[in-house]
Amino acid sequence: MNPSLHALKPYPFEKLAKLKQDSIPNPQKSAINLSIGEPQHPTPDLIINAMDNALAHGLTKYPLTRGTEALVRSIAQWLTQRFKLPTDSLNPKKHILPVNGTREALFAFAQCVIDRTASNPIVLMPNPFYQIYEGAALLADAKPWFINCLEETDFQPDFSAIPKEIWADCQLLYICSPHNPTGTILNRATLQHLIELADKHDFIIAADECYSEIYADETQPPIGLLQVCAAIGRLDFKRCIVFHSLSKRSNAPGLRSGFVAGDADIMRQFLHYRTYHGCAMSEVVQAASIAAWQDETHVIANRALYRQKYDTVMKILTPIIPITRPSAGFYLWPQTPIADDQFARELFIEQNITVLPGRFLSRTIKGINPGQNRIRMALVAPIEDCIEAAQRIRTFLGHSEKGLI
Repeated sequence: MNPSLHALKPYPFEKLAKLKQDSIPNPQKSAINLSIGEPQHPTPDLIINAMDNALAHGLTKYPLTRGTEALVRSIAQWLTQRFKLPTDSLNPKKHILPVNGTREALFAFAQCVIDRTASNPIVLMPNPFYQIYEGAALLADAKPWFINCLEETDFQPDFSAIPKEIWADCQLLYICSPHNPTGTILNRATLQHLIELADKHDFIIAADECYSEIYADETQPPIGLLQVCAAIGRLDFKRCIVFHSLSKRSNAPGLRSGFVAGDADIMRQFLHYRTYHGCAMSEVVQAASIAAWQDETHVIANRALYRQKYDTVMKILTPIIPITRPSAGFYLWPQTPIADDQFARELFIEQNITVLPGRFLSRTIKGINPGQNRIRMALVAPIEDCIEAAQRIRTFLGHSEKGLI
């Protein structure tokens, strides 16, 4: 067996299941799950209809790893419009590769680009983080190096605290903007600075932008890495790769559809790797994906639903718990008055609500765990359930006998 498998840490939801395993929730309360970022808004009919129409033509052909011309062209058009890229700056055949969800692509990317022969390959990532980044680094025989995201820096990774020798050994930097779980957004100046560092130290930036289409202000969509490249005249997108998904944007997590885009030289090598990896996207899924990328109406409506949830939930919880409304994403990252794992367990027992302890999403670095005494709440359930959950949490927090106020 691959010895690096033993280095993999338990997944957050494995830890959560263990935390809850001997707990019996209040049988008088219906279960509400706010722990997992799995969108529950209805999948748009246009996606379902496109799949049905494609299925009518059968499944008799092997799909191409690089995707159909229609799909990569629709992705290029969406990227160009969404991130204000110069017309024809993206070559669909060179800059874009469809993937079966960004989870597997984020993992596979590290396996492709890390040079295992280097003396000390390092992969940088934010902390808290999507655990795929860490697992990808470990199985690529690289060392994960975590960058704390704390409230005093507005949950931004403190890139200035990274020693020069770490930058020198860095081969890959994962960034997540908007960030899971804090919702913070990296600005233009920060992204440009990272590009300069990538040039100086010769590493690749892998920008996880899967939450880019869920944001608070309709007039201010989050900026993207390729957008910054274009703004500084870097139209070869050198060392810059972005990852996007339909899971959050289009309420289609089960579709397993996304794409990777950027530096043509890197994308050529990634395509070569994936040809052997065997991860071609079904043409039925490709047809549904084309329909999704070509429509913005359902995405605008989706954002409106999340804003409504934030409005109501924040109104209920703000008076009783330290909580900040994020700029993007669909998570809340509130502080807890007791240990986050204890809070999550007691909330489950008393109110039958499942939330994710923040420490399950973080690592302790320099004596600090950014998720300690925080929980992640995913506002993905129907709005009625989100309101009910907020009211129950307020009741839970208001029990003075628990010492929570």
